[in-house]
Amino acid sequence: MTAITRALVLALTSAAVLTGCSAPASDRPVIVVTTNILGDVVQNVVGDEAEVRVLMQANADPHSFEISAQDGAMMRDADLIVTNGLNLEEGLQQHINSAQRAEVPVLVAGDVITALEYADGESAGTQDPHFWTDPTLMVDVVDELEERTATIEGIDEASVADSAESFRTELAELDTTMTEAFGQIPAAQRNLVTNHHVFGYLAERYGFRIIGAVIPGGSTLASPSASDLRDLVAAIEEAQVTTIFAESSQPDRLVQVLADGADLEVDVVELFTESLTNPGEGADTYLAMMRTNTERIAAGLSP
Repeated sequence: MTAITRALVLALTSAAVLTGCSAPASDRPVIVVTTNILGDVVQNVVGDEAEVRVLMQANADPHSFEISAQDGAMMRDADLIVTNGLNLEEGLQQHINSAQRAEVPVLVAGDVITALEYADGESAGTQDPHFWTDPTLMVDVVDELEERTATIEGIDEASVADSAESFRTELAELDTTMTEAFGQIPAAQRNLVTNHHVFGYLAERYGFRIIGAVIPGGSTLASPSASDLRDLVAAIEEAQVTTIFAESSQPDRLVQVLADGADLEVDVVELFTESLTNPGEGADTYLAMMRTNTERIAAGLSP
């Protein structure tokens, strides 16, 4: 055997070994989820029955995040896509439309729940996409997800049913915790001021009043005017608000400017409302995010 022949044999043998050691491609169904909040919920319901791929990274802003062409291609090959809808994923709609044209099934969570409309600001009259701040509405999404995954080949319907029931129990416990915690806040102090309008569903469920938002709309991509800020300051002073809340998915600069520049004596408390965090940062799951927010809102508004 010549040296060249021996080299070829060695190369072919090495390639075969490397191929044999590589992880085999998953033969499980693929579910692509746009936001990480819904991604966590889908993972809890589906478990190991499908490969759940979440497009939105931790600490991202769902109103502005974008994806690669490779992610777009992955969406078109998925067995199911789960989106929030209600115009939340503003930068992804073209990819969602492309996947639908490729006949990929799409579950739009916003179509499952009864959506609220914004009452004022730039988004007045449009539907509010932030339904997850009311955990009872997430139950509706879980119900629909359980039903839709039952039609996907390769998924064990009984396993998903068990997981879905378990997660519904956790959502019910979360709702009880939130009801009890917010019930300790005097009704006159259940006033919310945030970066932008994100708590409409929470307010509806637990009896809060939305005083206003620094950004007078449902998207973080909007901008406040000087008159908007003056009106908000007047509303804050009239309601005697002492705590305002800033979302973790965007800088709290605007809220801090409002607190400092308007000579208001208010505390600024960070909440996790638009995105989950990395592990150890306070909101790495949907349930953890909601519990953390509940604790901070209750502490910030209690006497």
